[in-house]
Amino acid sequence: MSSDRSPEISDTTLTASGIAQLANVGRAAVSNWRRRYADFPAPVGGTATSPVFDARAVEQWLRTQNKLSTATTEQWLWRHIENYSPATHIGDALCIAGAFLLVTPGKPARGGLPTPHQLLSRVRTRDRSLAEMLEPLLPTEWSPQLEAILRGAQQLSTEMAADRAFEYLHTQYVTSPSSMSGLAATPEIICDLMVDILGEISEIFDFTTGTGSILHTAATRALTAKTALHCHGQEIKPQYAIITLLRLLFVHARAQVAGVAATRPPDVRIGDSLLHDQFTGMQVPTIAANFPFGLHGWGNEQLALDPRWAFGTPPRTEPELAWVQHALAHLAPGGRATVLMPPACAVRPAGRRIRAELVRRGALEAVIALPAGLMPPTGIGLQIWVLARPYEHQPLSHQLLMVDGATLPRGSTLREVVGRAWQAYLDPASGDDMPGVYRVVPAIEVLDDRIDLTPRRHLPQQIDPADSIERTMSAMREFERLLDAVRAELPAVRPADPGQAAPSQVSLADLIRSGSLEIHRSIARTLADAPSVLLLTTSDVLTGRPPSATSEQSDSTALARVQAGDILVPVHAREVAATVATAEQVGAALDPGVQAVRVNPDLLDPWFVAGMLSKSDNVRMAGRTSSSSTGVIRIDLRRLTIPVMPLEQQQHRGAVFQRVAAFRTAMLRAGEAGDALARGLSDGLASGQLTGTP
Repeated sequence: MSSDRSPEISDTTLTASGIAQLANVGRAAVSNWRRRYADFPAPVGGTATSPVFDARAVEQWLRTQNKLSTATTEQWLWRHIENYSPATHIGDALCIAGAFLLVTPGKPARGGLPTPHQLLSRVRTRDRSLAEMLEPLLPTEWSPQLEAILRGAQQLSTEMAADRAFEYLHTQYVTSPSSMSGLAATPEIICDLMVDILGEISEIFDFTTGTGSILHTAATRALTAKTALHCHGQEIKPQYAIITLLRLLFVHARAQVAGVAATRPPDVRIGDSLLHDQFTGMQVPTIAANFPFGLHGWGNEQLALDPRWAFGTPPRTEPELAWVQHALAHLAPGGRATVLMPPACAVRPAGRRIRAELVRRGALEAVIALPAGLMPPTGIGLQIWVLARPYEHQPLSHQLLMVDGATLPRGSTLREVVGRAWQAYLDPASGDDMPGVYRVVPAIEVLDDRIDLTPRRHLPQQIDPADSIERTMSAMREFERLLDAVRAELPAVRPADPGQAAPSQVSLADLIRSGSLEIHRSIARTLADAPSVLLLTTSDVLTGRPPSATSEQSDSTALARVQAGDILVPVHAREVAATVATAEQVGAALDPGVQAVRVNPDLLDPWFVAGMLSKSDNVRMAGRTSSSSTGVIRIDLRRLTIPVMPLEQQQHRGAVFQRVAAFRTAMLRAGEAGDALARGLSDGLASGQLTGTP
């Protein structure tokens, strides 16, 4: 949504990072301007190493120098929030802006801004619990920074729906490296899976809401179906709890406008769910939660005799099994819960007895292993556990669904396969299974001395011996073909002239500012009445495969579509791996974990840019480390540079880069086929179906 002018900056200040955001350049460029231009505004505060500048003076200087980046109103508003000082209170500024959007009518205001007291009164009229949570964050009077933020929100409320505006700000908050939220938001695909399994929902509880992604998915889906839904949530961080409540109140307001009967306001409370349960005694039919893993000092000593531990007292090293039992304690008889779990919980010896009790008493219905890369830590495939609380006299099913989402058949999406597997579990008479992918397992099969709930362990390949031999021989022929493809794709290269002068470099930030290229990303937002669309994930980009996920988003402002010539780069990865979109990927929507670089083909060659971005050394420059244990970084492409060359030279080198990419893809395919062939040969020799010579 565009605006003819930027919102009023007022008398707020900006850091060097904030100036870089305004100009859409790197911080190094700002430092360079301070040295080169005598008329650059002098600092008005801060320290020598971290100065702050008058925002109005900086904006005027940038405008005079033609360096001010063109931005939409929502982008301007986010930049003010992102540069809020102190940085640790960015969440407070977002909460205040969200509350203002919630109670501000979508029309130009005749008067000035409401005072903090007036805003609180309006919020209290709208929702008393939100007012109680918001009151500690409000000052006695607006600071210049907050006044600028609220004026931006006031302008934005006249240009787009308030709920869309807040969803945009929320997405920026959880994805921006400078927001300091420290939050790994639950990805949309995981929210969809967890809510899919729960089926029809009338009441749902999330006891570790974060910023409310799971509840927001459930509420939006209920609005689409025009069914009533009551949401309960608890969150230990006040700002996250307020954001959750705001997001749900926006959906609730839309439900009221749509005439959805019996829709009750959401109930979100602040507190530690294990130590200070704010919903003691409440039982609901459905629960979904993505709780924190590996907590230290979670209260095992204080809670040693807690009545929630009906399946055994959780050891100090198994806080996740405490969360599981907390969920079961809040489930009504006949209810069902989906919780996200680390894979180690399925096999760790310390939790063996509790896992055994969960299986014996019918409290664990399914374990669904997810492919790695869906969310941090990206190197680990998390699991969804489906929990149930049977009725008192209900016969136990004594069956358990095992799904390995990392071994999907080609052309299938994770959501499709999990949905089919879940239907097979609900209808045991169907006998439906998919060897190596999912199977309904007798409970007695997992009740051994280890109680290993890892799905892959219980999903053997069930292949006819004759068919197995034919597959192995066919795999050998396919492997030979792939090796020929690898040889054919290997580009012919030679040493370059050592005396050739190194070309000058230009940053992507400067190319963006000049209009030579753009960076596109999708906004993680689910919309009502939206058909499913194909999503291109990080895994698809790295493997060069077609889109494999689906999303219920359709608004063009929320989704970025892949176009021919787009350069695709994961947002989080261990290295910068840029590749040009394949024909199968064009037209798909970008997953929020993928960014697309779109160049002006009259100035830049896509394959040249992709090859230069993929330099191994770029991993140092791309951004900060987001996971110290895995080495995964958050890739900020604006920090990177490419050589300045005539288009003809770019195209020549780009053609070679394209051959290298084809060689890499052929190597990947051959490696995958080689691994599968080695397993087939080993299995055939071990079973006596094959013989050979050393």
